[in-house]
Amino acid sequence: MGSADITLYDYWRSSAAWRVRIGLNLKGVSYHSLPVHLVRDGGEQHRPEYRAVNPAGLVPTLLHGQRRITQSLAILEYLDEAFPRHPHLLPEDIRGRARVRALALTIAADTHPIHNLRVQQYLKDTMGLGEEQVARFVRHWLEEGFRTLEALLNDSSQTGRFSHRDHPTLADCVLVPGVYAARRFGAGIDACSTVLRIHDECMTLPAFQDAHPDRQPDAPKA
Repeated sequence: MGSADITLYDYWRSSAAWRVRIGLNLKGVSYHSLPVHLVRDGGEQHRPEYRAVNPAGLVPTLLHGQRRITQSLAILEYLDEAFPRHPHLLPEDIRGRARVRALALTIAADTHPIHNLRVQQYLKDTMGLGEEQVARFVRHWLEEGFRTLEALLNDSSQTGRFSHRDHPTLADCVLVPGVYAARRFGAGIDACSTVLRIHDECMTLPAFQDAHPDRQPDAPKA
């Protein structure tokens, strides 16, 4: 089963889908993008036909032949194992793998789920919070997450050009979309100099450039 069998249910500005696009590009795996618009007409992710694909109604979902994988980090680990060629998204040593997973989860598990689109919609539509209150909530959790990530990166001799040594890993697939989200919401992360240095290093690579939201087929046209 080759890379031509891969379909990614995607959305141009989804941080989680963006992580997977980076991973696919780093691994050199071609895929077909099938956009799921998260806002238009109340959100296409709520339609029964997509809920049949992903019961959570979230993106991304990856289809590889008859296999269906959800959750961005699980997809990235699957890609690393299904396509074991270099570069590896996880280090080969057990301690390195644990470190990279911990860095990635600091944003993907502890930060992003607290402020993602459905949480924001619940705060507005059900809790009755105003736009500025929601924005303040989002900024708070982004700032908390990136302060933690900065401390973890600065506390380890394993931090190199990238989050773990000198080639990009799963942690960088998470870091770059996270920085975009922080900047989009005006979170104060300017003091996170190591995070921003790694982000800029990543963005010199075509794999990261080509995964950027503005380059996706479903991105709004200027």
